Amino acid sequence: MADRPAPPPIGADLYGELYLADAMGGTQPRLQIASYLPGVAVVAIAAAAATWLSEHYGLPVILAGLLIGLSLNFISADVRVTPGFDLCSTGFLRWGIVLLGSQITAMQISDLGLTPFLALVTIMALVILSGVVAARLFGQSKYIGLLAGGATAICGASAALAIYALIGKDRLEQHRFTFTLVGISLASALAMSSYPVLAHQFHFSDRQAGFLMGAAIHDVAQSLGGGFSFSRGAGEVATIVKLTRVALLAPVVALIGLAVGNAQGARQSGWTKLKLPWFIIAFFAVVALNSLIAVPDAIKEYGLIASKGLLLFAVVATAMRSRLDALLSEGWRGLVPVFAATIVSFFASFLFAWQFL
Repeated sequence: MADRPAPPPIGADLYGELYLADAMGGTQPRLQIASYLPGVAVVAIAAAAATWLSEHYGLPVILAGLLIGLSLNFISADVRVTPGFDLCSTGFLRWGIVLLGSQITAMQISDLGLTPFLALVTIMALVILSGVVAARLFGQSKYIGLLAGGATAICGASAALAIYALIGKDRLEQHRFTFTLVGISLASALAMSSYPVLAHQFHFSDRQAGFLMGAAIHDVAQSLGGGFSFSRGAGEVATIVKLTRVALLAPVVALIGLAVGNAQGARQSGWTKLKLPWFIIAFFAVVALNSLIAVPDAIKEYGLIASKGLLLFAVVATAMRSRLDALLSEGWRGLVPVFAATIVSFFASFLFAWQFL
C-alpha cells in the first residue's frame, strides 16, 4: 500500500478546510455542538472586548470588532476554531439580518413622503453606480464596486455582509471584503462626527439635517447618533429615513443577485434568477409581520440587541479569518470605491436637503 502524502502544515491551512478534508477522507464531517464551542467562545470574547471599547471610548463597535478580529488573526490557524468561525460568519449573519426587520414597518416608510422616498431611491442608485465606476477606474472588479456602493447606500456593515453572501468568496477574496468593511466603518465614523457640524454651519432645519444624517451616514447606530446630536427633531427624521434605507436592503440585494448570478459564478436564466436567499425572504416576512400587528416594544428592543450582537459576531469572525498580509498589501486603492461612494452619498443627500426640504 502506497504511503499517503503528508498533509500540509497546519499553519499553511488558514481556514482548516484541507486538514478536515484529509481527516474525513474528503467527505464533509458531521459536526456536534461541542465542535462549535471553541470558535464561538473566541469570537464572543473578542465581541465583548469590542463592546467594552465602544461603550467606554466611543469607538464604533463594528470598527472595534474589525480591529480586534484582525489582531487575533493568528487564531484561525488552529483548526479547532474553524466550525465556530463558520457558524458566526454565516449562520449568525443571516439571522442578524432577519432580526433587523423587526425594527421596520410599512407605516414608517409611508411617513417619509413620496418625494423624499423617490429622492432616497435615486441617491442610493447613484451611490451604488459610483462604487462600481470607481472600482473599474482603479482596476478593481465590479464585485468590489457593488459591495462598496451597496453597503454605503443601504446600511453599512449589515448590507456588506448580505451582499458578500451573494457574491461569494470564490469571486471576491475574503481579505478584500474585510478591507472594504474597514473602509466602510471608517467612512461612517467620520461622517457621524462631521455631518452634524456641516449641517449647523449651513443652518439646516431639523428636517433638512435629519434627512442628511439618515440618507448619507452608513451604519444605523451612527446615522441616528448623528441625527440626535443635531437635535431631537433631526434624530426622529433621521430614524425614518435610515429605516427606509434598511427596508430597501432586500430589494437592493435581490437586484444585485440578478446582476451577479449565484455564488458559484454560474449565470442563471429565466425565473430562476429571481430566487432570493432564504434570509432575505425571512427579512421581508418579519417586516410584513411587524407592519400588520402591534409588536410589543420590548420584543423590538431585544430584537435589535440580538441583531446587533449577531452581526457583530459575524464581523469579528470574518476579520479573524482574513489574511492580514494580503489585507496590508491592498494599499489606498482598495479604499477608493468606498470613499467615492461616500462622497457621492454626501453631496447628493446634501443637495436634496438644501434645495427641496
